[in-house]
Amino acid sequence: MATAGAGRSTVVDAEIRGVIDLADYAMYLSRFQRCGIVAGSEPATVSLAFPVERRWCYAGVLVRQRAPGVVRIEVDAPPESVETVVEQVCRALSLDVDGGGFAAVADGDPVLRHRLRANPGLRPVLFCSPYEAACWAVVCHRFRVAQADAVIRRIAMNRGRVFHVGGREIPSFPVPQELGVLDSSYGVSERKRRSLSAIADAALSGELDADRLRALPVFAAVEAVRRLPGLGPFSAELVVGRGAGHPDLFPASEAGLATTLRRCYGVDDVGVVTERWRPYRGWGAFFLRETVTDEQ
Repeated sequence: MATAGAGRSTVVDAEIRGVIDLADYAMYLSRFQRCGIVAGSEPATVSLAFPVERRWCYAGVLVRQRAPGVVRIEVDAPPESVETVVEQVCRALSLDVDGGGFAAVADGDPVLRHRLRANPGLRPVLFCSPYEAACWAVVCHRFRVAQADAVIRRIAMNRGRVFHVGGREIPSFPVPQELGVLDSSYGVSERKRRSLSAIADAALSGELDADRLRALPVFAAVEAVRRLPGLGPFSAELVVGRGAGHPDLFPASEAGLATTLRRCYGVDDVGVVTERWRPYRGWGAFFLRETVTDEQ
């Protein structure tokens, strides 16, 4: 395990369409921890560490609010990868989509409107890449979420790199060429270990490239991911929706989410509700699944 974070950062300011408040992100991340994305030690900051797509090096990033519609992204990564890192950060924090469109959709939906008002500056927080999402999905199969998170963190600590970002020590998940062949000490089955190795190869070959998956129709992207070993319908939807960041993918295979939707809206057919969310069905799923309001 190597450490990083002592080098000089490259600073990029990114203009964001729609309302954004990193204080809401920090509050969310204090409740829902995720390997590679945490609330920074300073108020209204987010710290990240992750493998950089296509270049497959490592990056440590601090995101802070510079103005109401501008975030400052401080990148610790090889100079030639900075542009890719910024794009990846914006996708992982859903800053690459016009949030004003979702606000308009939520305004006509009492349930979403209530949840968005409780977290007005928040957007979906995703995995840092489809590669990371696919690895998490494989590990999570038949595990509780907390158990899967612990395994992912163990892999990151032993095979990845630790960054010191924004006053936090953050382990990055390993780049695919360094994931290697895991042994039984990580607590995952031999079948899962083989699947993780295949996913690393797929990432290196470009099969899990986020831009490629986002450019495909949702159903085609999901079917492409399902061809990889260890990834069924639930996992493929997670990779495309919460890995590649497709804003309009509603995870139909997520039974618990469908139950929550039926309860909140008093309907049997979830499609009656989700059709009204187009083209932000993925965002609607996030706010229904992961935000906390006084109704809960």
